Amino acid sequence: MNKASGNDAKGISFHYKFTLANGDIKEFDLQLDSETLGLITSDRASYPEWTRLSYNQCPCCPLGPPQQLCPIAANLVDVVECFKDHVSYEEADIEVATEVRVYKQRVSLQKGISSLVGIYMVTSGCPIMDKLRPMVKTHLPFATAEETMYRVFSMYLLAQYFLRRAGQKPDWTLKNLPEIYAEVHLVNKSFCKRLLDAHIKDGIGNAVATLDCFAEFIEVPLRRNVLKKIEPLFLAYLRSRPQGHKNAPSKGRKRSGKRKRS
Repeated sequence: MNKASGNDAKGISFHYKFTLANGDIKEFDLQLDSETLGLITSDRASYPEWTRLSYNQCPCCPLGPPQQLCPIAANLVDVVECFKDHVSYEEADIEVATEVRVYKQRVSLQKGISSLVGIYMVTSGCPIMDKLRPMVKTHLPFATAEETMYRVFSMYLLAQYFLRRAGQKPDWTLKNLPEIYAEVHLVNKSFCKRLLDAHIKDGIGNAVATLDCFAEFIEVPLRRNVLKKIEPLFLAYLRSRPQGHKNAPSKGRKRSGKRKRS
């Protein structure tokens, strides 16, 4: 995670505002480093027990000493404290303001918190979730499964382009994408258990579970070739340019008329 610095004003910001049914308002300002998309944070005086790295640590977690805290848990303390006594089915008016637009929707707390938590999980410095961090650049609150699928595949294929440019072997067939999401699923599952063992109500836990739905779903489009439904959108790239097309590049003009005799 990134510590607060004098360059905060140059970062990327998200402002989440929850207006609950009883009139209470809960707001969260997230600042991200504009280059790394890492969450800019300040240290707390103390952290609850459930934020320790060893507290239900994810089985796929590569972190260890001297790391003391789970980076995701440490950054989610305020969110958890704010919603720990709320249940997931409560409805709220949620407004998400970015630098270029504002999103508003009346949805369940589960869906709103899920959108918020999703940013924290991929920007906090978890080595597993870091692979999803590029998606924060185009963060889409309240996204549908189809929208998320499109953004995930686009992000992954762009990553392969950069791998190829760096001289590494790209995965153009998406073969390794399910492996990434299998680890993401483990992180989500372990984090839910972390919250459950800390006796935190279902508002936050179900929000993480909502995020995990796509982690489990990602293999389905690949296995059942669901991408075939999207393929017609790319017809302009797939169809061959007909010969003699009026916009086809010219190979040089032919001289017209007879050559003038001298």
